[in-house]
Amino acid sequence: MRTLFSFPNPVNETSARLVAGGVAIISVVTVAFQQGWLLPVLAYGFLARVLTGPKLSPLGLIATRVVTPRLHVRARYSPGPAKRFAQAIGLLFTVAATILWFALGLHTEALALVGVIAVFATLESGFGLCVGCRAFYLGMRLGLVPPQVCEECARVLASA
Repeated sequence: MRTLFSFPNPVNETSARLVAGGVAIISVVTVAFQQGWLLPVLAYGFLARVLTGPKLSPLGLIATRVVTPRLHVRARYSPGPAKRFAQAIGLLFTVAATILWFALGLHTEALALVGVIAVFATLESGFGLCVGCRAFYLGMRLGLVPPQVCEECARVLASA
């Protein structure tokens, strides 16, 4: 059970960017066509990735087991705790959007939150810029996140 509920550390950047690309596409479709039924789908994906990494996430499984192994690119890795934090931010936004849409009938507000997810996921997928990771690193610099949470991150920040 412990291995199921673990998050990879380090994280393969190629796989992370592929997952972000899938999230970006689903988010854009959700907003462009006002498809509220996709909100719980997005929320489930983020929940699965926060709890288990790619193990229970359809996008995560496709990226790690199907697409990444077939790409002929050199693997680059980044610290898992920062990526997990980024997934948690996505979870927060998509759960809030789901509640806004289904419980409160606030469709515009729900779609605005998903629009933010679309922007963040596009930045990750297209440019390798993980906004959630940057927030995590800022939290470490400000002392809000203890260094032992991510010793690799602490070493990187100390040398910057």
